[in-house]
Amino acid sequence: MTPVALITGASIGIGRACAKALAARGDMVIVTDVLEDEGRSVVQEIRKAGGAAEFQHFDVRDTQRANAVVKDIETRFGGIHTIVANAGIALRVPLEQLTDEKWDHTFDIDLKGMLRVIRPAAAGMKSRGTGSIVCLSSIMGVAYGWDEHVHYSAAKAGVVGLVRGLAVELGRSGVRVNGVAPGYIRTAQLLSEEHSLGPEGAKSVGEIVPLGRIGQPDDVADVVAFLASDAARYLTGQVIAVDGGLLVGRY
Repeated sequence: MTPVALITGASIGIGRACAKALAARGDMVIVTDVLEDEGRSVVQEIRKAGGAAEFQHFDVRDTQRANAVVKDIETRFGGIHTIVANAGIALRVPLEQLTDEKWDHTFDIDLKGMLRVIRPAAAGMKSRGTGSIVCLSSIMGVAYGWDEHVHYSAAKAGVVGLVRGLAVELGRSGVRVNGVAPGYIRTAQLLSEEHSLGPEGAKSVGEIVPLGRIGQPDDVADVVAFLASDAARYLTGQVIAVDGGLLVGRY
């Protein structure tokens, strides 16, 4: 049976790199996102390279759609072997402008959005006695605060708790749950001047990273692929910082 991987936010950036990495190892990849054109583009890239993939439009704020996507995949393919819960947003909002609605919007996508896709898939994983779930946190959720992004940091810290709680609850059923906390990665988010470092900031920030550069989406995707593989069979409940040594290198 071909392993099936469901990835949220898989149209661009880290999610896109994860889709390509898991397809390259032989998974049937279900690319999900609200960005339909970009999602279909990555499916085409995967197929052109000889892999298997399909696109499904999915907004992680939609519980009914989450249940339907999982049910459809399980019905047609026999189960989901890997979930990469990657969909997220990071919008710059000063505290005095951080309304309840803006706070809830970030948590609804960055944290609850993970629960929505994991919850319906967990039963099938448990019944088969196997499965791997990888959740994307951030160094801004495990070690650092981020100016004018308190809602983002809080949500990404919540991902760490989600990983740990699920790892304990699902472990005896053979399901592993881990997380990845990326550092500075060259994505559209990082290059946004409105919400992050912008192009100029991205040029200079590599100087403070021990490995001497900011990361690429592939740097994160390769770790996600490892966590989803049998090579990580005795690893669960962990959140790995993929940051070029940033956390240990700043004094």
